[in-house]
Amino acid sequence: MGRNLQNSERLRPVDLARAHGLSTQAVRNYEEAGILPDAGRTPHGYRTYTPLHARALRAFLALVPGHGHQTATSIMRAVNEGAVEEAFRLIDESHAQLLDDRRTLQAVENALRDLEPTTAPEPGAGSEPAAVSGPDGTFIGPLAGKLGIRPATLRKWERAGLVRPRRHPRTGYRVYDEADVRDARLTHQLRRGGYLLEQIAPLIAQVRAAGGLEPLEAALCDWRGRLSARGRAMLTGAAELEAYLRQCG
Repeated sequence: MGRNLQNSERLRPVDLARAHGLSTQAVRNYEEAGILPDAGRTPHGYRTYTPLHARALRAFLALVPGHGHQTATSIMRAVNEGAVEEAFRLIDESHAQLLDDRRTLQAVENALRDLEPTTAPEPGAGSEPAAVSGPDGTFIGPLAGKLGIRPATLRKWERAGLVRPRRHPRTGYRVYDEADVRDARLTHQLRRGGYLLEQIAPLIAQVRAAGGLEPLEAALCDWRGRLSARGRAMLTGAAELEAYLRQCG
């Protein structure tokens, strides 16, 4: 970390930059953004910083991994403007977002766990022919019947991009292949869990990007790890911010 900034009363931009692995321009940019308190000036107009600036920079850099650059900037700006309650509100919002992300992950994991192995749907009622599943796919009636929903619901999910059935070349009827059935079943589970279609859409996109449910397990494990890392980073950021608040006094 270079020289001990806490034992120096007057610091140059380069001192602050080197101690934190930054460029002097980055330090100046942080000051201009309100992340650091205003610097003092020498008679010749050069910036001078203090241990308080060093503490502010440490707090900001610790907040970024847990809250993101934009929110960390807003938190520090609020503190430096004396709006500490606003800073606390921003922190609370980040924690609420993390909790929402954890709940979403749990909902996906529960939905995947509740999915039974795909079996051929039984014939059901619908506005299109209730044909049974075949090697080329499943029609809307049997799939709706298997899920216990109306065909209109499947059409609504299609408009939202949650299922993407192809059209039979001769009849024009919707045909759902295995991937469509998987997406419909996953959507059904998440809807039962209270999730809105716009919340489900990115999750279905993740399943498609992963290439199915089995590869998604690794992605979910990585997702869980990133949420844990984010929560821990928030703790570190909170400790550094508290130290800065105490030093501001």
